[in-house]
Amino acid sequence: MAELNPAKEGCQEDEITGMVCLESDLKDGEMREVEVGSHKVLLVRSEGGYSAVGNLCTHYGASLSKGALSGSRVRCPWHGACFNIKTGDIEEYPGLDSLPCHKVKIENSKVFVSINKKDLEKTRRVKEMGCRVAGDSSTVLIIGGGPAALVCAETLRQGSYGGRIIMATKEELPPYDRTKLSKAMNVKADSILLRQLDFYQSCDIEVWLRREAVSVNTDEKTVTFQDSSVQHYDQLLIATGSRPREVTCPGADLDNVTLLRTPEDSSRIHQAALGKNVVILGTSFIGMEVASYLSATATSVSLIGNSVVPYQNTLGTEIGRVARKMLEEKNVKFYMEDGVTELRGENGKVKQVLLKSGKILPADVFVTGIGVQPNSAFLKGSTVALDSTGAVIVDKFMQTGVPGVFAAGDVTSFPLSLRKDKMVNIGHWQLAHAHGRIAALNMLKKRVGLNSVPFFWTMLMGKSFRYAGRVSAGVFSSFLYGKPGSELSCVCIAGYGKGHTEVIMKGKVEEMKFLAFYIKEDVVVAVASLNFDPSVSQVAEVMASGSTISKAQAKSDDMSWLKLP
Repeated sequence: MAELNPAKEGCQEDEITGMVCLESDLKDGEMREVEVGSHKVLLVRSEGGYSAVGNLCTHYGASLSKGALSGSRVRCPWHGACFNIKTGDIEEYPGLDSLPCHKVKIENSKVFVSINKKDLEKTRRVKEMGCRVAGDSSTVLIIGGGPAALVCAETLRQGSYGGRIIMATKEELPPYDRTKLSKAMNVKADSILLRQLDFYQSCDIEVWLRREAVSVNTDEKTVTFQDSSVQHYDQLLIATGSRPREVTCPGADLDNVTLLRTPEDSSRIHQAALGKNVVILGTSFIGMEVASYLSATATSVSLIGNSVVPYQNTLGTEIGRVARKMLEEKNVKFYMEDGVTELRGENGKVKQVLLKSGKILPADVFVTGIGVQPNSAFLKGSTVALDSTGAVIVDKFMQTGVPGVFAAGDVTSFPLSLRKDKMVNIGHWQLAHAHGRIAALNMLKKRVGLNSVPFFWTMLMGKSFRYAGRVSAGVFSSFLYGKPGSELSCVCIAGYGKGHTEVIMKGKVEEMKFLAFYIKEDVVVAVASLNFDPSVSQVAEVMASGSTISKAQAKSDDMSWLKLP
C-alpha cells in the first residue's frame, strides 16, 4: 500500500483529497491500492492516463488491486467480474453494481485523488435507473426469477426503456443468490436476495411470485400461467433456468430423498442431516459442495460417483484426486465407479442405499446431485425451437427464431464465440448475468452480441477452485466461500475444456498450489488454478481479447505473458 500524506481538505468543501504517489511510482499498465483518508481506492495508470475507482469488487469484496488489468478494465481475481477503470461501470459478471469513481489530478509530478465525502463509506454504485414513462404502452414480459431475468430488467431500465416490465417467477422469492445454497445450507432466505423489494418498486419493475408459465402463444404474443391468467407481451424473455435431475430407482419416493434447488430444499437438508447418515449421489460440483458442508454436522457422509475420481469430466483426474483427498480427510467416504440400485426405507423414510456393487450404505438423508435439465416443458407445442436436450436455441444476440422472443441463462443453447460459435448449454451463474444483459440490449435495438468467457469456481473445505474458458456443457456451478478470516485457497477455471486431450500442470497439485492448462489441438481451451491468483483472470482476459494461448506457451517455464504480480 502506498504511503500517503495526511488527508487534507481539497479545493472543494465536499471533497477530501490525498496525495497518493509520485508519477514515477506507477508505470503504464500498473495498478495499486492506495488510501485517501481511511478510504481504499484502486489507482490505475493505463493508456497514458490515471484513473481511480473503488478497490473492492461489488460481487463479494475481493481486492481488485490483486486482479488482472487489461487495457481499460480490471478483472476480479476471485470470480471474474470486470469493471471499467475510467467509469467504474461493471462490464462482466457476476455481481450487479458498479464501482464508485473518483477524481485524479497531477500537480508537480504528484498524483492526487479526491473523493466526495458522500462516497466515503460507499463500496458500490447502482447505475442510474429509469422507470415507466406515461404514454408508453409496450410490455416486456420476463419469465423466470434468476440473475438473467434480473439483469435483463435492470439493463432495460438503465437503457431508458419506459414501458411495462413484468418479471414472473414460480419461485417464492424475488431473485436470490442461488450459489449459496450448497455452501451455507442454513442461510436465511431473506439474506440472499439480490435486490430488496423496494428496489423493484423504485424502478417500476413488477415482480410476480408463484406464477408459473404453462404455455406460450407467439402468434398472439401471450403467456398463460398456472392460475389460468393470460398476459400479453410485446417482447418476451424466457429465463426459466434448469431443474435438478431426479434419481429413478425403487424407493425414490421415500421421505428424505431430496434435491437441492431452493432455499427451502437447502434448509430441509441441513436440518435433516444434523447428526445423521447422509448419502449423496453425484461427485460433480453440487454433490461435492454439499458433502463438504455436511461433513461438519452429519454423523457420516458418503458420496457415490460413476467416474474414477470426482470432477473427472471437468477438472481432470489429478485435480479430482486432490478434491477427493480433501474430503476424505474430513471422513467423507467415496464409492466411485458405482451407482444406486435401490433406496430402502422404514416407515416411509429412507434407511439404506443399495449400490450396484452390492454394498449397502446406512442413510437417513439421500441427496441427488446428478446434473440438471432445462425448464422448457411449457414451450412444447409453441413455435420456439428447442434442441434435443430441451434447451431453447438462440443466436449470439439471445434471440430465438421468433421475432421479439429472447432467451437467457441455463435454459438456452447458444453460440460460444470462444469455440467458433459452436452451440453449447452452460449453466453458469456468471453467464446467466451476461445473457440477461445481451438480451436487454438487443430488446433496446443495440445489436450487441455475446462475447463472454465462461468463468466459474467452487470451494471445498475452505479451498476455492476456479475455472475459466470452454467448460463442459451442462455444468451447474454453485459457488462456495470461506468465512471471513478462514483460509481461502482458490481453484479458478477459464475456458471450455470439454474434449480436451491433454493437461499441462504448473506448480504441484499435492502442495495445493497449481495452474492447469487444458489443451486441445495444441491450443489452451481452458485453465484451472488453486492458490495461483490472478492467473485464471489473466487467462480469461487473453481469451476475451480473441487471442489464443498455444501449447508451447503453456509448457514454457517463462510465464511472463500472464503478467502475474
